Amino acid sequence: MQVLINSDNQISVNEELTKFVQEEVDRALGRFEERLTRVEVFLSDLNGPKTGSSADKRCVIEARPSGMQPVSASEDAGVITEAVSGAVSKMKRQLESAFGRAADKR
Repeated sequence: MQVLINSDNQISVNEELTKFVQEEVDRALGRFEERLTRVEVFLSDLNGPKTGSSADKRCVIEARPSGMQPVSASEDAGVITEAVSGAVSKMKRQLESAFGRAADKR
């Protein structure tokens, strides 16, 4: 499963963050690996360098199942790792639901 990580200019995607994102995606979505062509992770800082909101880090995940429309999930949190974990958990539930519905139609 190909995992692409994108970020805005406020989030520094270093080796440690890349490894964390890859491990979270593999842990939660690994069972769907054969059914997904690609997973894209978008990381952003909503406030940029300004202070204020405690939940200003956002992670949006878009999964592309074979033969189906893309599925997306997002999470806002105070730190980027919490946003990634939350979005990955939501994506797992959405894929379980989407693949379950697809199986029911057969």
